[in-house]
Amino acid sequence: MAAPMQTPRLTRLRSRALWLLCAGGLLACQLATPAFAKEGESTYALDDLRTFADVFNQIRQGYVEEIDDSTLLQYAIEGMLSGLDPHSVYLTSDAFDDLQTSTSGEFSGLGLEVGMENGLLRVIAPIDGSPAAEAGVQPGDIILKLDNNPLKGMSLSDAVGKMRGPKGSEIELTIGRSGESQPLTLNLTRDVIKVASVRERWLEDGYAYVRVSQFQKSTGDDVAKALEALKKDHELKGVVLDLRNNPGGVLGASVDVAGLFMRGGEVVYTEGRLPNAGQSYGASDEDITNGAPIVVLINRGSASASEIVAGALQDHGRAIIMGTDSFGKGSVQTVMPISETRAVKLTTALYFTPGGRSIQAAGIVPDIRVDRARVTAIGEEGRISEADLIGHLGNGDGEERRKIEASELQSRDNQLYEALTLLKGVNILGMNRSRPTAATLARQARSDDN
Repeated sequence: MAAPMQTPRLTRLRSRALWLLCAGGLLACQLATPAFAKEGESTYALDDLRTFADVFNQIRQGYVEEIDDSTLLQYAIEGMLSGLDPHSVYLTSDAFDDLQTSTSGEFSGLGLEVGMENGLLRVIAPIDGSPAAEAGVQPGDIILKLDNNPLKGMSLSDAVGKMRGPKGSEIELTIGRSGESQPLTLNLTRDVIKVASVRERWLEDGYAYVRVSQFQKSTGDDVAKALEALKKDHELKGVVLDLRNNPGGVLGASVDVAGLFMRGGEVVYTEGRLPNAGQSYGASDEDITNGAPIVVLINRGSASASEIVAGALQDHGRAIIMGTDSFGKGSVQTVMPISETRAVKLTTALYFTPGGRSIQAAGIVPDIRVDRARVTAIGEEGRISEADLIGHLGNGDGEERRKIEASELQSRDNQLYEALTLLKGVNILGMNRSRPTAATLARQARSDDN
């Protein structure tokens, strides 16, 4: 079939489209050309722009429904960014507001951190206490449909927009999960997501548990306050820092949190093509724990800022990392406003741990691998101990109650149980190195008596 004849009107339209594109990108071209242009590159770019203009006009003239030029250009921008990586996106006014809201700690929706992977919407992690977490959504789930509407081919910002909504409104999620032969259907009710990024408690006297669910602007200060509050009750013997299912957040907050457990040194550095993309971020000089042993818990839902903290503490030998491999989101996104209401979130650099490891697509590998599992203790029913004898002498130190609490923790959260057990072992070994053993003291006492 012969190609259609190019009319003077079509030529004018194509030239106008090219002029608009060049006018809109003139400054960027002037800035980028000295650093990146190669011989012959301008010719290739011009040919590609002509092709784009041809496709643009074919769509606006021949598509079954009329679409205005502004919408077509927005689609083109979204497609261009989505082809780069899962985290580079075009932010409309609503999406820009959502991005700012997510770092402040309160919004209305389902409570999910998601990313686009090969055109599929994958769950990075549900937020603690959110409708998604309570419904059983898990890291790695693929969201196939929202209210029976397929998401294949939908942009990340559009998908997130559909999941957001007023408190009390309902939505149906169809998800695919590894190990399940059929998709799962979950009915969720949207709620106001108030993300308390830090929670703390004593696991046992001297052994602190600090849970960071998301890195917000104030998370560093919140972790410091939590530890100071705990230290008023007991001397700190060890800390479990729980970063499981933490999707990340603000870079500065991750640097602040890591710095709380270090005495100076580099936390993370970045490398990219732009002159200001190479940055190094260091820790403060004060370790708030005064050198107490630390175990950091991570899993597949630990991403971005979580991986920065885990990687820094691991490389500096400041903490033992326990759990499973992290997500592997080691890229830096920079929000670049292009108007008062719109912006581009563009991947501009990669994160590296102080030891030079790239986090991207590799993640943080734990020092001690502990998979999440349901543990059932095998008791010794039928056997008699001293405590079973009638009239036995009491001990009075509550040891029996501690055994019950430890058994409950083991069955409820085996990873946390193993972290606590490891901290106890490290603490015992540390004390033995710095003080005489009980046997030595006993021998000395007997010698003195003689």
